[in-house]
Amino acid sequence: MEHIKEIRPGVAVIIFNEKNHVLLQKRADVGLWGIPSGHVEPGETISNAAVREVFEETGLHIKLLRLIGVYSDPESQIFKYPDGRITHFVTCCFQGEIKGGKISCESPESLEVRFFPTSTLPSNIIKMHPNWLKDALSNKSPYIR
Repeated sequence: MEHIKEIRPGVAVIIFNEKNHVLLQKRADVGLWGIPSGHVEPGETISNAAVREVFEETGLHIKLLRLIGVYSDPESQIFKYPDGRITHFVTCCFQGEIKGGKISCESPESLEVRFFPTSTLPSNIIKMHPNWLKDALSNKSPYIR
């Protein structure tokens, strides 16, 4: 295993629309599609970080509905960035509901934001995100993985 220099607390929020399609963001940092997600900042709660990250990346105001799971398994939670950084994430994944705002790609973090049917996700999706979506759809949360 390559040398991991950091472990980061992460948050992710799965948002479904009225058709039960899932909101994905094409990330500017890695060029891959994924569930809106990011890092907890110093002095910030996990729930505040989740709401903030969704707004920054999508332009949407949300309410958190439930905890889907906490994910730390190195098999899925170690991520290598294009610049060579390797990070082990411990991610709290939530389900959220849109309360306002408008889908926007004005953030430098997002190349595109849109809803996808859960049965036809893009092939270039971040490796751990389909697992989070599968757990969200099972309605048996919370998971510890």
